Amino acid sequence: MSAPCQQPAAPPATSLPPLPPTPATRRPAVDWRIRFAALSLIWGFSFLLIKVGTQGFAPFQVTLGRLLAGTAVLAVAMAMRRERLPRPARTWGHITVAAFFLNALPFSLFSYAELTIPSTLAGICNATSPLWGMALSVVALSEDRPTRRRVAGLGVGFLGVLTVLGAWQGFSGLDLPGTGMALLASFSYAVGWIYVRRTLAGTGSSTLTLTGSQLFIGTLQLAVVTPVFTSAPDTFPLLPTLSVLALGALGTGLAVLLQYGLVQEVGPTTGQMVTYFIPVIATAAGVALLGEQLTWNTPVGAVIVLAGAALTQSRPSTAAARTRTAGDRTKRLSRT
Repeated sequence: MSAPCQQPAAPPATSLPPLPPTPATRRPAVDWRIRFAALSLIWGFSFLLIKVGTQGFAPFQVTLGRLLAGTAVLAVAMAMRRERLPRPARTWGHITVAAFFLNALPFSLFSYAELTIPSTLAGICNATSPLWGMALSVVALSEDRPTRRRVAGLGVGFLGVLTVLGAWQGFSGLDLPGTGMALLASFSYAVGWIYVRRTLAGTGSSTLTLTGSQLFIGTLQLAVVTPVFTSAPDTFPLLPTLSVLALGALGTGLAVLLQYGLVQEVGPTTGQMVTYFIPVIATAAGVALLGEQLTWNTPVGAVIVLAGAALTQSRPSTAAARTRTAGDRTKRLSRT
């Protein structure tokens, strides 16, 4: 799940400059609330689709199929909008790094993780991305200074992670390698977001172009890696095949376009709220359709994680920001 605009509260997002505002005369045919609900369902069901896909294909094959389908959808959208690919070689170099951290690596890690952990747990681990992002931005982004509320959110969020994992039980019954890979995938998203903010913002290319190019490069990366670690599948089971195609075409392709429209119409703050529905839907889908077991600490911990993530995404009001900026200037002047 990779959806650009600003640093979101979830995985599926990169920090690329938004598309130009949609002209007021072009009103979407479908109400934004319906598209919001559709986006929530698509991304929430992605973890179930990964689980089903790995029942018929190797994890790298699931990721390669996902990227192929997602790239095809965005390629069509770019052609319809007559978008041009970036030209500078340096931009393509940054896109290659972004593709690794935002697509190739986390998609593969989630596929491998779901060989041994429930899709519900993978969906909740995915919700920790803004926590990692908050922790890393303190070091990597000088303009993104932490506030007490955001630091508190970081602590609350990781308390929620420990609750989900059942730390007081010594992580009994938990597949540590699989859970570790899911958390590492979420960490990879955070690294990618920060890298994109530092290198690709202001390149002059639209978000759609950059994301389409990013998915294309990620597909090439998986096309190189997959034959080395897997052999070509002998058969293409119907349900896993459809799951991989839906994962790519819907969760990695259409979902990006849906989020573009939401951000343009209702703004990034409302648009990124979809993130908080993803683990809820992932959990419901895993329990209802895959028969996965759910203990009390999983939903309770998920709520705590989401509360912490919401706090880390909070921003001071305009007045408070001005006051803090003025205070910073005063301190700097007093030191000179």
